Amino acid sequence: MDFGLSEEQEMLQETIRGFAQNECPTTRLRELFDAGEGHDPALWSALAEMGVAGLTVPEEHGGAGMEILDLALVAEVLGEFAMPGPFLGHALAIRGVTLAGGKDQQSKILPDLASGEQIATVALQEQATWQPEEWTARLRGGRLTGEKAIVSHAALADRFLVGLAGGQLAWVDAKANGVEIEDLGGIDRTRPVYRVRFESAPAELLEGGDGTVWELIDTAAVLLAADAFGAATKLIDIDVAYALEREQFGQPIGQFQSIKHTIAKLGTDIEPARALLWHAAHALDAIPADAPRSVSVAKAHITDRAMNVARESVELHGGYGFTWECEVQMWFKRIMLDRSLFGTPDQWRERTADLGEY
Repeated sequence: MDFGLSEEQEMLQETIRGFAQNECPTTRLRELFDAGEGHDPALWSALAEMGVAGLTVPEEHGGAGMEILDLALVAEVLGEFAMPGPFLGHALAIRGVTLAGGKDQQSKILPDLASGEQIATVALQEQATWQPEEWTARLRGGRLTGEKAIVSHAALADRFLVGLAGGQLAWVDAKANGVEIEDLGGIDRTRPVYRVRFESAPAELLEGGDGTVWELIDTAAVLLAADAFGAATKLIDIDVAYALEREQFGQPIGQFQSIKHTIAKLGTDIEPARALLWHAAHALDAIPADAPRSVSVAKAHITDRAMNVARESVELHGGYGFTWECEVQMWFKRIMLDRSLFGTPDQWRERTADLGEY
């Protein structure tokens, strides 16, 4: 049985990686990180032209019609380069409309998202209440009332996909009357988060939605795991380069057994999770019965392992490791958000236990 990627999938990753290396090297990333806006219009426009904005949009609506695994492979590379931009929220909004929107709604909404002409994001989480059963926002008479606490790139978005009490989804113009956006700052300056309040804001209920909202949450979990995996592998590369360059007692610190063993252990901890990630992403498209468990395990395990890599990377860089000047902190903070957004590892382990046997 072949568990590898196809040539097309490998090419997809290499194309995005080559673009990121050329257009968002660490020097440019540092400029964007310091600015704190989490967005470069030129980067997003180029990604949209490459088809990233509409990667999973059906072909009849102007997208590439690709699978969640392909989306996760892109997320991995973007995490590897800590690429600023609205990719996560935009991809999830498309996923939600594809899952829950009626045919007419998809025809109206998806083409502009596929081209990148409009940017969307999801407004689902309410403080710590990320599970659909706990949402409280309500839609009555076409008017939405409620509050969402952690909305990525809300100030940039043209549209919101909003989670409603009961697990339904609504489509909202981000610039409409009754929509109030508050900057929360957030620790990851490549993906700023906001609080969004809806006070009788006009909204459109997506016509489907029953039984699909957990598929949307699971997609979010896979993309966050992929991003964390990419960020962790990048940190290990940074650690290796630093260990070969930094000298102590007249020799590179990479010569010391404690350093070599620590870096080797980080690699052996994170690399086996690659197959776990691929399987979880593939299951969302092809093995629905297995998807909830596979996704739960992947989100919990990969983001936990990635956070350990981030902590050890700070230690490996010594007193310099925790400072603003050290590049490690950009990926550290990226992983922190991946780990906490849409549930912590412990919460996903609890979900795995609740799922019981197949």
